[in-house]
Amino acid sequence: MAGRDPRADILDDDPFRNQKPRVHRVHTRQSQDGTIHFDTGSSTRVNPLFAQMMGFAQQQPAQMHKGKIWHFSDEEKKHLRLATAAFTVALGFMAVGGIWGIKSLGPIPWVIQFLLSMPVLLLAVGPAFLLHEIGHKIVAKKNGCWAEFRADPGGLRFGIFLSFFIGILFMAPGAVMVAGLVTRRQNGHIAIAGPLVNFGLFLIGIPLWGIILGLTGAFDAVIPGAGYILGGQLIWQKMLIDAGVYWIGANLILGLFNMLPFGPLDGNKVKDWNENAFYITISVFALLVITMFLGTWSPTTVLESIASLF
Repeated sequence: MAGRDPRADILDDDPFRNQKPRVHRVHTRQSQDGTIHFDTGSSTRVNPLFAQMMGFAQQQPAQMHKGKIWHFSDEEKKHLRLATAAFTVALGFMAVGGIWGIKSLGPIPWVIQFLLSMPVLLLAVGPAFLLHEIGHKIVAKKNGCWAEFRADPGGLRFGIFLSFFIGILFMAPGAVMVAGLVTRRQNGHIAIAGPLVNFGLFLIGIPLWGIILGLTGAFDAVIPGAGYILGGQLIWQKMLIDAGVYWIGANLILGLFNMLPFGPLDGNKVKDWNENAFYITISVFALLVITMFLGTWSPTTVLESIASLF
């Protein structure tokens, strides 16, 4: 692992901001470890996100700053807030089946369910998204790179509209932008960090939510099939159960999706670094997700069995 480059921490300055990188022609060279390096000139515009996806090295110099690995600039915080807010709204629309859910629920119950679902799903799915991206960021910075999250406004708008009109969530909130030269091995470590964070959250979530639901007696207080409002009363136990169930399922699904070996997804970079690591990781996620959808096991059953011990 490379030593810490003090230039990797940027306070508020973004090496991609207000830059119009141009590429005259692209030269490649391959080092002994198999890593292909791209050296770019200065005549053709290159979008920074496209450059990151294609593996092009950005050549803008970063300002010197001796900071910590766990550092978030004001610009990055703004993008994280934007992506989290949009992601939460889209999750809320998904929970009520989009605009078509009004027909089955009724206008008032639809609005109430939408508003109550957002905090539940933010608590359950928010960490899966945020900590996944932060995992990429921390490992990239440990390898001497500048790394900050940047939201994709187009992806956020598309995700919100899709969940509102169809009730299906498919969103590309953004990505961690990385500037710096890394080897194939280091790039694989950066890529696999996100899915491994999701797997860690899945493992932690089982005992954590099982204990929370057991101590609160949530399963004993909820009528099967009940919503968040029953007889004019808020059923917070149902909200707590859903948060735990979604926590487990969301981390598995997000981890599996990102391990697919296509395009800019993490799986493509992991496979390029180490095929054994790729196949082991994606197989574990796939086995858990497939058996979950086939009904071999369910987050609800697992959490209820743990909760019964308390």
